[in-house]
Amino acid sequence: MVRQRVAYLQCSSGISGDMCLGALLDAGVSEEELTKALKGIPLKGWRLEVKKVKRAGQAATSVNVKIIRAERPRTWKDMVSIVKKSRLKPEIKRKGLDILRGLFEAEMKVHGGPLEGLHLHELGSIDTLVDIFGTLVALSSLGIKQVFHSPVNTGSGVVKTAHGFLPVPAPVTAELLRGIPVYSSGVPHELTTPTGAAILRGLSSGAGAMPGMTLERTGTGAGMREVKERPNVLRVFIGRPAPQVTVMEANIDDMDPRIYEYLIEKLLKAGALDAFLAPVIMKKGRPGIKLTVLCRDGDMGELADIVFRETTTLGLRFYSAERLTLPRKTEVLNTGLGNIRLKKAYLGGRLLKSAPEYEDCKKAALKHNVPLREVLDRVRKI
Repeated sequence: MVRQRVAYLQCSSGISGDMCLGALLDAGVSEEELTKALKGIPLKGWRLEVKKVKRAGQAATSVNVKIIRAERPRTWKDMVSIVKKSRLKPEIKRKGLDILRGLFEAEMKVHGGPLEGLHLHELGSIDTLVDIFGTLVALSSLGIKQVFHSPVNTGSGVVKTAHGFLPVPAPVTAELLRGIPVYSSGVPHELTTPTGAAILRGLSSGAGAMPGMTLERTGTGAGMREVKERPNVLRVFIGRPAPQVTVMEANIDDMDPRIYEYLIEKLLKAGALDAFLAPVIMKKGRPGIKLTVLCRDGDMGELADIVFRETTTLGLRFYSAERLTLPRKTEVLNTGLGNIRLKKAYLGGRLLKSAPEYEDCKKAALKHNVPLREVLDRVRKI
């Protein structure tokens, strides 16, 4: 099965809707295909203006939703009607409406009034729809299923609005960023906009350090203004997620130790990737054993059954862990003592390390009545 891609947004200069579009176009999304998909939304009087720019010397893609004619304010009810009439994929419609609802509910909390008749105070309906649904279309075209992000730089100072000058982050932005790690680097500008915050809130699978991935492409989206203090850009990193394993653990202090060898053999035969023991000191100073089993998600049920049946434990804890492995292949060597498998591991296409298969060497030593170390040495010299 092909693993879906993940994306990581580096929000060190905040995030906005146009920065999202710019980063994803810079990462390889076709401008023509994106525009064609967005024309499926029944909106007139707009076009995408895409160009290459520099921000503090860093190359980036700038996207501006150019409004050709003035638009009237649209309410929540209007926006829902437009989206439902569009030719977008059902999944994109659903996700986009969820993001839009979050934006409108933040406006409702800050400015008051019923949701149905509310309109976006500072945002045009056309560019809001294009930013949100364009981002979703672009993510879909790249096969991205999860979006992670860094803590978000909000900027600082004040921003001019229809309600006068408001502190940064603006009240609606702050409402949308609840529960998301944020900070301000002191840049005296609004770096994170309401639309950017709404997109992040609606798509976030987690915030923090970049998750493990095999990096395939990157993109850089430009903010509208040049900022002296730093490149005003949003960077996206796209790749295949690092393989994950399930880790199962149990602490045992009342079992016949002779059972452990049998247990581990049975777990490995049933598909465990690894199983091992470690001495621990448990409650009341009792010595015990911590059993750890690594397995694929789909094998967890069967392996847990084995642990419960074969040990005295009453409970198992489990969690997911990322796992990086080197590409490997096995070569069969004719050593004069029989065929012995040699395991080889590669890094960057070059052989990094190799090791003979222990069980093959053990069988050869017993069969030919030679010391095991001699068999190992002979294989290593071939």
